[in-house]
Amino acid sequence: MTGAATDTVDAAAREPERPAPHATPRRREPRARRAPASSRRAPGLLEPTFSGVGLVVGAFFISVSLEPSLLPRIPVVQGLASGVSFMLGYGAGAGAHAVWNYLQVPNLHGRTRRIVAWSLLAVIWVSLSLSVWRWVGWQNGIRRTFGMEDLDPTAWPIVIGTGVAVAAALLVLARALRAVFRWADQLMLRFLPPRLAITLATAGTAILLWLLVSGLLVRGLFAGANEAFSVRDASDKAGTTVVTSTLKSGGADSLVEWEQLGRQGRSFVSTGPTVEELDAYTGGGAVEPIRVYVGLKSAPTLEERAQLVLDELERTGAFDRQVLVLATTTGTGLIDANAADSLEFLYGGDTAIAGLQYSYLPSWLSLLADQASVAEASRAVFDAVHDHWAELPEASRPELYLYGLSLGSAGVESILTGPDILNEPIDGALMTGPTFLNLLHNQLERTRDAGSPAWLPVVGDGRTVRFTGEDDALDAPGATWGDTRIVYLQHGSDPVVFFSPVTFYREPEWLQGDARAPDVSPQMRWFPLITGWQTLLDMPASGSVPEGYGHMYTASANLQAWVGVTRPPDWSAEDTATLGTYLDARRAERLTLLEQLGQ
Repeated sequence: MTGAATDTVDAAAREPERPAPHATPRRREPRARRAPASSRRAPGLLEPTFSGVGLVVGAFFISVSLEPSLLPRIPVVQGLASGVSFMLGYGAGAGAHAVWNYLQVPNLHGRTRRIVAWSLLAVIWVSLSLSVWRWVGWQNGIRRTFGMEDLDPTAWPIVIGTGVAVAAALLVLARALRAVFRWADQLMLRFLPPRLAITLATAGTAILLWLLVSGLLVRGLFAGANEAFSVRDASDKAGTTVVTSTLKSGGADSLVEWEQLGRQGRSFVSTGPTVEELDAYTGGGAVEPIRVYVGLKSAPTLEERAQLVLDELERTGAFDRQVLVLATTTGTGLIDANAADSLEFLYGGDTAIAGLQYSYLPSWLSLLADQASVAEASRAVFDAVHDHWAELPEASRPELYLYGLSLGSAGVESILTGPDILNEPIDGALMTGPTFLNLLHNQLERTRDAGSPAWLPVVGDGRTVRFTGEDDALDAPGATWGDTRIVYLQHGSDPVVFFSPVTFYREPEWLQGDARAPDVSPQMRWFPLITGWQTLLDMPASGSVPEGYGHMYTASANLQAWVGVTRPPDWSAEDTATLGTYLDARRAERLTLLEQLGQ
């Protein structure tokens, strides 16, 4: 019995305990789960959380941004370049690291990670220190090439302050965009798998950003700028005086009112050489040059303004002159004084130059906003004038030439590539500082003869089109120049000519090897993203450098180009050199006078 009892007890011990009939069973508490990464609280706009990879790449981009570009930079511009470059680098580094993690590629860990990180930091630190130390020297080298004064070393506080301010502003904007992305991601996570939600949120944010930039922001910028510059168009440049001559638009008997010519138009018709100046140089026999101009406010439609140009040319007797030039203006309506004056001295005033305003915006903004307007304006004026000119007797009508500076050269190209001049070809064209949007110029550069550099191409051995710069290169090609002569005048240091979106991701030919222009720094190198951004930033400052560099073309260079295009009779190379020296000295005196007047 003792054994039976023992067996019973053992069996009871092995049997699982059963709950009492009316007892509540105990429930096991579930283990707490971590919230998914996508649902955690996103850092605020100014919360100090940064990507280590982004900081390293951003620091490298700063060092690259300090390297030479096409033009010398003032401290504020350098600060802007460095601030934007840092954020480009930070964004590229942080974005690449985010994609790396998204693809679940293993990261480095432990000692290997520390070695790689410290090695990269050391390389970046050395590169940044060298760039900071050499920046003033680099800038002064370019400034000496351009004939400018050396940069003061105290420029560094301005560079650093501007760079920090720009980078901080861009960081706040980037964090705001990240907040929008995270909000979209959280919203989509309610209905979609995480990876699909992230993909759609990224695409949606990118589309929203593109619409804002290309639509609202760009249109607002152009509308605001156009309004601001239209107000400035009502004021006068220093040296502008009311004209009374019947041979100038806005003067006696003119079909165009003085106030409607615009700022640049009033300056154009009221300046230029007088008969006394021309006689003093030529020794006598000069006539007063004809200058015709029509402003945006001169007539309500483009067709009416183009007809006004023709009417003014007929009124002033322009079709009886030796040379007639249809000038396509820059964005603000500028016709370069160096181009107009040099032609008038070359022909003793027996010339007529006509221009039409199509915008209020400066050239660097017009490049983006007025591409269609400049082509329409150029063709409208050309069609009106060319149709009349073509009906005149060939023996007595003037030689007809086209001229355009900057965006105006793109307007000239729109005429040259059209069918309107096939039956009655013009005599030639001069295009100065052609823009990166000039399709014909870009095609000619790509198809240039082997061995010629990108900054001074030779095309078809120079039979129709020739390129030149400050140093006359029009006689370099070996072929016979035809009856219709086309000349491109450009500087190797002109960012308006040599900027291209391709520069952001591919080294341009004008920087490759040793075949670069003499006014381009030998220390300038190409870097992805940075060189494109630097060259783009050079464009607004391209008109603030001394003449002979950047987008500023001298009177003597314009004269050399006009001589090549128009072939004046009984004219020698010595005549060109003598007149060029005189024109440059005259221009320097006028610039000094304008400075004294506060221009």
